[in-house]
Amino acid sequence: MSTSQRLVIIRHGPHASNALREGLDVALVAAAFGEEVGLLFMGQGVFALLKEQGAGAPGQKATLPTMNMLEMYDINDLWVTQEALEELSLTPDKLLEGVKCLPEAELPALLARHEQVLTF
Repeated sequence: MSTSQRLVIIRHGPHASNALREGLDVALVAAAFGEEVGLLFMGQGVFALLKEQGAGAPGQKATLPTMNMLEMYDINDLWVTQEALEELSLTPDKLLEGVKCLPEAELPALLARHEQVLTF
């Protein structure tokens, strides 16, 4: 498994607040400066990983185009817990390609592999 210098945890959904966009912006900026970045989606943040997303309020930027840009910035480590998917009645086939599902029991090891963890 690859390791990253920075792990950004996204807990807010695409249209709940600016936290998702801010977390993605931090990840993109760090990656643009050559840092290795991984993203962990938890709670409502899992909805940002859906292949098909609904539109937000008028004037609100869509999240999917930003999610599709992650690979261009070499952000390839995207994680979600199996339990989060179950709680939201989602299956891995509904998510963007490349998202890795892991059991919550593996979260401490995932967190330990990163030098810095930021939560949004």
